[in-house]
Amino acid sequence: FPIRVMYELGIKTLFVSNASGGMNPEFKIGDLMIITDHINFFPEHPLRGKNFPTGPRFPDMHETYDHALINQANEIAKEKGIRVVHGVYVGVQGPTFETPAEYKMYHRLGGDAVGMSTVPEVIVAHHCGIRTFGISIITDLGLEDNPVEVSHEEVQVAANNAQPLMTEIMREMIRRA
Repeated sequence: FPIRVMYELGIKTLFVSNASGGMNPEFKIGDLMIITDHINFFPEHPLRGKNFPTGPRFPDMHETYDHALINQANEIAKEKGIRVVHGVYVGVQGPTFETPAEYKMYHRLGGDAVGMSTVPEVIVAHHCGIRTFGISIITDLGLEDNPVEVSHEEVQVAANNAQPLMTEIMREMIRRA
């Protein structure tokens, strides 16, 4: 609903961010992952039901995360010396962190990070024709050969430490728009 309200208010670009568990062995806690695509594991699809006239009944999801915005973020990160990684975000329902077997499955299916948000909002934004840029803060790691226990407090600390760098990239993207 909030995304549809944004559409009605004339919003043309949506920035989304989240804290997520990294599954890519190249990732480190605190990395900023620019989302290039997603895998939807939410049980309810946000477009189910009557089609809103903001988009087609079956929208193409080929470029859900805007390539021009991704390129701009990459350029800004390089200019500012901010490490960014890229990957596929897996959206799941929660409210639990993943089991070692789930981390392994999501990674083998092509995911690089997993979290409990973002995907429904991005689907609706794309349906409305809103350009979308997404970034995940890697707050914990669920690697196949090294399962690690995680707490909500540890996730918050990692997210708070990386948040200023994410904000710097996004602010510069807005400034250049």
